[in-house]
Amino acid sequence: MIGRLIERIRETQAPIVVGLDPQLGFIPDAVKAEAYGRCGETLEGAAEAILTFNKAIVDAVADLVPAVKPQIAMYEQFGIPGLKAFSETVSYCRKKGLLVIGDVKRGDIGSTSGAYAAAHLGTVRVGANEYEPFGEDFATVNPYLGTDGVKPFVDICKSHGKGIFVLVKTSNPSSGEFQDRLIDGKPLYHLVGEKVREWGEEAMDESGWSEVGAVVGATYPETGRLLREVMPKSFILVPGYGAQGGTGKDLVHFFDRDGLGAIVNSSRGIIAAWQKEAYASYGEAGYADAARAAVLDMKADIAQAIL
Repeated sequence: MIGRLIERIRETQAPIVVGLDPQLGFIPDAVKAEAYGRCGETLEGAAEAILTFNKAIVDAVADLVPAVKPQIAMYEQFGIPGLKAFSETVSYCRKKGLLVIGDVKRGDIGSTSGAYAAAHLGTVRVGANEYEPFGEDFATVNPYLGTDGVKPFVDICKSHGKGIFVLVKTSNPSSGEFQDRLIDGKPLYHLVGEKVREWGEEAMDESGWSEVGAVVGATYPETGRLLREVMPKSFILVPGYGAQGGTGKDLVHFFDRDGLGAIVNSSRGIIAAWQKEAYASYGEAGYADAARAAVLDMKADIAQAIL
């Protein structure tokens, strides 16, 4: 799957993933009113508004970027209707030719981790039938239960041609409370990066890159430089661009000399661009066009930095 991601990055010239992390506050009133008119001010109404919003954003940016990243918590908060909206969003994005990174941050042990991996990346059998429950192409994985929690995902990557991104150094301010702690003279994130490299050796793609990637925040550029060296064959999913303070110039060391090796996420900086002063001229009705403009600006910023 990482080979397909590389192909799409080269085709679009955009190492960008759009985070589909909808909040009701990001959705124009007219979209919500229409959804509530059909379904009421209910969980179903909220899910309907989210799906309508997502589809418009996807239609506007699908030709510009290789991938999207829906964050499942933004859907789970609306219960079963929200999960249906998540599933329908994944399906819609795949029909549009986009790769989907399920931001699910799963991680457990044994059969539980195996069930998570099957749900998001694999298949399940029901009697004589086999189903793909959610059908993402990649998933984010929490490594803090160790190899027991990650191996089922690696196995699915190998058997189903999928990929994962393991949390190594996250973009949030308090990440250092644990991730920066020194163990035998090395930060914990460094040790996790070494494990990512080890796990990745079991799942190498023909492209020369591993199906086991890493999550490293744009807010820590020097850490990104170090971890690029620790994990030379692992793609890095980079959150923290835009709204969290990361800029194009912070991303240089996340990429290799060929300009590959990383894909940068922006969520509310794109999907809620219409609420920003820079894109206010698009107005509420032009929210999807504002998202497209934000992607084009992000593409130019990153290209200028890594050339």
